[in-house]
Amino acid sequence: MLAHFGRFLATVPLAAVPPGFTGLLIRAVDSSETPLEEFDLRGYVTTPEEVIALAKEQHAADVCYEVPARWDLWIRDKETASWKIQPERMDIFCFGPEYDQGVYGESGHIMVDLGFEHVFTGHAGLLAAQAEKIAEPQHPEEARFLMWMSQPQNLREYQEKTRENIKKLMAWMRAVEEALPVERFRLWSEGEENFEARLDEILDLR
Repeated sequence: MLAHFGRFLATVPLAAVPPGFTGLLIRAVDSSETPLEEFDLRGYVTTPEEVIALAKEQHAADVCYEVPARWDLWIRDKETASWKIQPERMDIFCFGPEYDQGVYGESGHIMVDLGFEHVFTGHAGLLAAQAEKIAEPQHPEEARFLMWMSQPQNLREYQEKTRENIKKLMAWMRAVEEALPVERFRLWSEGEENFEARLDEILDLR
């Protein structure tokens, strides 16, 4: 398990600054238990091999390894309305076969939480293929955002930057498939009924 996890970590497209892997937390039994070990890796350039060496200190079938990390994505600054590459957090989990009553059967041996889905799907249905899918603003800040995006050049830039984020995710998935004997992938989010189809739709926009 740890050998596969190490190869997975080697595929992660880490942010250059600050250093990518920021910690390692090791749990046993389930998420309600106090962690067995917790390592703060912030401020260090930690390799996948070093993370796995720390993980080996607590190696068992009922253990989960949690590795927070950062990767660079295009993010729109609310104050300046400009786009910039920014390190965003992700949380990587590796589940032992007996952890949390075999949760890996549903979540997979390795699961990654990429944070807010809007960096891949856009806000308010703006990037939907059909304009009528755009949601009504719920507060003034969202109304200002939609007004800004009513300008064609701003919407085009929003589409381009969001597509770049999606392409980075897809490239990472291909790298994982090349590095590991992957049986299946599953892309999902709380806000989209079919997250993968939504990404394909945005990539196809012209």
